[in-house]
Formats: sequence, C-alpha cells, structure tokens
Amino acid sequence: MADTPQNAPRNPKKADGVLVIGLGRFGSAIAATLDRLGQDVLAVERNPELVAQWAGRVALVEADAVNPEALEQLGAREFPVAVVGVGSYLEASVLITANLVDIGIPQIWAKAISSEHARILQRIGAHHVILPEADAGARVAHLVSGKLLDYIEVEDGFTVVKMRPPKETQGFTLAQSKIRERYGVTVIGVKSPGLDFVYADSETRISANDLLVVSGHADLLERFAARP
Repeated sequence: MADTPQNAPRNPKKADGVLVIGLGRFGSAIAATLDRLGQDVLAVERNPELVAQWAGRVALVEADAVNPEALEQLGAREFPVAVVGVGSYLEASVLITANLVDIGIPQIWAKAISSEHARILQRIGAHHVILPEADAGARVAHLVSGKLLDYIEVEDGFTVVKMRPPKETQGFTLAQSKIRERYGVTVIGVKSPGLDFVYADSETRISANDLLVVSGHADLLERFAARP
C-alpha cells in the first residue's frame, strides 16, 4: 500500500480531465475507454500489481485515495470529474467518496455493489451512483423478453431502446402514426436495411424492416414495444 503518490504520471489537463480511482475491471474499463477517446485521464491505484499492469497504458499514480493527503498531493481538487471504481470494498469506497466531496470535486461518479451501498454514497454527496450488476441485469431482462434489441436506461427511468416497428406504424410517417401523442415516446432515429441510422422527423416513413431508436420513460417504452 502506498500512502502518498508514487510514479508521477504525465501531466493531464486537469481543467477537463477525469480522475479514476481504482483499476479493477470497472475502473480500468472506464480509464482505458476515456483514454482511447482522447479524454485526459489520471488513474489512481493502491495495488502495485495493477499499477505495473497498467503502467504506460494510462496516466497513473500509485496511491491510497483513502488518505486525503495523497489526493491533495496528486492534485485531485483540480479535476472537474472523478470516478470511484472501488466498489467491492465498501469502507474504502465511502471514505474515498467522502474525501472527494470534502475537496469539492464538481462531479463524482461512484460504483456501488448494493442498493444500501448506493444510498450511503448518495447521502455523503456522490452526484451519480452506478450499480453495474443491477443495471446489467435490468438490461438483460428487457432484452430476453424478445421485444427489444437494445436497452439503455439513462437516468431515473428515462430510457433509450432499439426495436422493430409495431405493425400499426409500418407504412406511415411519424406525423401520421402519432406515436408521441398516443404512446408518450419519441422516435429519434430510424435505420433502413443497408443504410445508416438517420435522425427522425415528422416526415420520416417507417417500413416493416426498419430499426427504430426510441426514447422515453421505461414503462411507456415497454407498452409501445409490446404492440404487435
């Protein structure tokens, strides 16, 4: 365990950078993806084996983020966004999140392993709490029902899905089928066979073999997707 930062990283642009704490499967996937997308990332990991595994792949320091001094020394307060990926160790997760709240990071995303853990993180000030296993389970449940081809819950029940068009919409424009008025959901994109997705408007005509991208509240989307 390292109480203060070791292995000084290349200097990310902290003004728009992301601090990722924990390089387990969750944290490392976030750090690697952000880095690949060109986002400035600084990863913090206390396990020397994981530090060695990720050295040279993302900017990182070996430090124990439970220690507020370590966070101060690596300049954590200069980051606008932090992700706490240390979900499996509840005490460490709570302490790290509390440290980030104390130093005033504007956006804190934290991984939780249970609804109780999530409530604690929210109460101490995490702005966004992720339950990866619960979220994945809900997504799979919607997919195995056979009505949806993809399902992403954005926040508080607002969801985006990919689905086949119900028969009553086929051959009609969106203005004619009045999907939003009748079902309370919005078709935001349409993909016809062999073509790319296009943004939908009132004159977009839906065919039987199209794929739809539809947004709205989960229960309304489920009702719409259940149409034959």
